[in-house]
Amino acid sequence: MAVGADVLDSITRAVSRERLVDTALRLCEVYSPTGSAGEVADALAELLRREGFAVERPEAGWPTAPAVVARLDTGRPGRTLQFNGHLDTVHLPFVKPALRGEQITGSGSADMKAGTGAAVEALLALRDSGVLSGGGVLLTAHDLHEAPWGDGSQLDRLIDDGVRGDAALIPEYLCDTLAIAGRGQATYRATIRRAGLPVHEVMRAADDPNVIAVGAELVRRIVAWNEQLSGDHDPVAGCQSAFVGQLHAGEIYNQSPSECWLEGTRRWLPGMKAAEVEAEFRRLVDGVAAASRTSIELRYQVVRDAFRLPLEDPLVAAFDRAFVATGRQPLPRGAKRFVDDGSSFWARAGMAAITHGPQGGGAHTLEEWVSIPELVRVAKLYAATAVEYCSQ
Repeated sequence: MAVGADVLDSITRAVSRERLVDTALRLCEVYSPTGSAGEVADALAELLRREGFAVERPEAGWPTAPAVVARLDTGRPGRTLQFNGHLDTVHLPFVKPALRGEQITGSGSADMKAGTGAAVEALLALRDSGVLSGGGVLLTAHDLHEAPWGDGSQLDRLIDDGVRGDAALIPEYLCDTLAIAGRGQATYRATIRRAGLPVHEVMRAADDPNVIAVGAELVRRIVAWNEQLSGDHDPVAGCQSAFVGQLHAGEIYNQSPSECWLEGTRRWLPGMKAAEVEAEFRRLVDGVAAASRTSIELRYQVVRDAFRLPLEDPLVAAFDRAFVATGRQPLPRGAKRFVDDGSSFWARAGMAAITHGPQGGGAHTLEEWVSIPELVRVAKLYAATAVEYCSQ
């Protein structure tokens, strides 16, 4: 079903700015660092129940904060479009939500509780307007998104258990590009150890390994490796990389430490296998350990796999048509600069997933904000995309 002027008018009248802002504020007022999003999930579930939805609460491997699942089903043939959001926030001091002119501020406002509120409003507008002529919408919200505290496993479990649509929209704060490819990302921490305790520099045995020197050698090899990886290039996603962000050792200037550690990231391209990327990294680390008579413990966490949006998927055309119907030109295609749940949908289920949300800023800082007019725009866009996509 195409979104004509009459359908768009029905959606516009059904989207309530006041209700949307109330939903966003309700979600943002609950402190929910990754791993502890149970209370905000309960709040969302109660809000949906009050609106008359039958709410499911699958644990999906994380009983501390069961996920939230709600459905709008027309009972007629068509596709199911999934609106998916995470309810957890990074581990920073909590900033209470506030209204400042045309913005909502506070923890999680940009990333991505307010965006999830816009998805909820789209669901309510579709119900109230009755413009969805076939198929249905699945709303999911979950914990364990933000690394390194979460590993994405709750959403992974939902996908694996079949709690998923035919395609997904994700209301993260990317709003100026239609991301069609993105790199996978892992974080790592390599801890280098020698036998014995830390000692004064003049008391170190001449043949004791120098863990700082070993750390420097590991950094040197990673930097050299990164130069090689930079030649492996995807025209949209960019280059592979191996990055060192910090190196630490010792407690005082004249101590010979027994431990040194470094942290960083590894990023790879669509089409590569995450397990093979990790194995290659481990071989590099093991080689440094063997040559230095130290032990190196590598803690390696895949944050998300690489991402590709198949442009031939019906979701892309539906999204573009809805974008035009709501008064804008189709977005330029480009790279997804960060990793998000779209990677999980693509890697685990081959699903098309578009990340598009309200304009906002300050994600992963104490100065988050999101635009209220943008929240309203996204709610209308999501509803219009569902009309275009689900009824085909």
